[in-house]
Amino acid sequence: MEPAQMAYDRAITVFSPDGRLFQVEYARKAVERGTTTLGIKFKDGVLLMTDKRMRSRLVEIHTIQKIFVIDEHIGCATSGLVADARTLVDYARIIAQIERVTYNEKIPVEALVKRICDYKQQFTQYGGVRPFGVSLLIAGIDDQGIHLYETDPSGAMVGYKADCIGVNRDMVMEMLEKEYSEDMSMEDAIKLGLKALKESSEEEFREDTVEIGYIKVGEEFRVMSDEEVKKILEKIE
Repeated sequence: MEPAQMAYDRAITVFSPDGRLFQVEYARKAVERGTTTLGIKFKDGVLLMTDKRMRSRLVEIHTIQKIFVIDEHIGCATSGLVADARTLVDYARIIAQIERVTYNEKIPVEALVKRICDYKQQFTQYGGVRPFGVSLLIAGIDDQGIHLYETDPSGAMVGYKADCIGVNRDMVMEMLEKEYSEDMSMEDAIKLGLKALKESSEEEFREDTVEIGYIKVGEEFRVMSDEEVKKILEKIE
């Protein structure tokens, strides 16, 4: 680290002369070190997929969770600091339930994403806190259509047709740019996602090392069981 930079990375509230918040950039680095996680919209829904491969055979892999149900019509996948992700998922679930209790309606996907991003942004603005070192891919379906959003540690949000966060993001995004099609089926989207994850890790998948969640029009968001993932892998192979 250059001496001129060190004066500006001690607190979240201090901008560098070129307008950067180094603590936010460090949080993004935590995301870049996280597991490869992707989301793909298909013609009648959207899926989330993540590589939860552990580097030690001693880990009980069923205790690792990367995809969460927020409400019946919304789910999310995470990459970055696991504890930070769990805090944001709990916050999102509370916001979704408050909407139901107050208005007796499901919260719009975009409205929920904005609330999450507003919460994340607060942790980039005040002293004595640090940014969340995690990005979320949020997928859902509401009256406005099918949605896939990415939330950044800075509190920024961007909608995507297909997106990736975590390690080897650039490699996966390059493949998605080339091979993604808006009218693809769910099966084709799963094949593309597995192909992208395999290229980023160059290892074989098992049913307990890849996690898949999805939602289709008229259905609720759900996470596939190990048995379902195993059948998909066998069919593709």
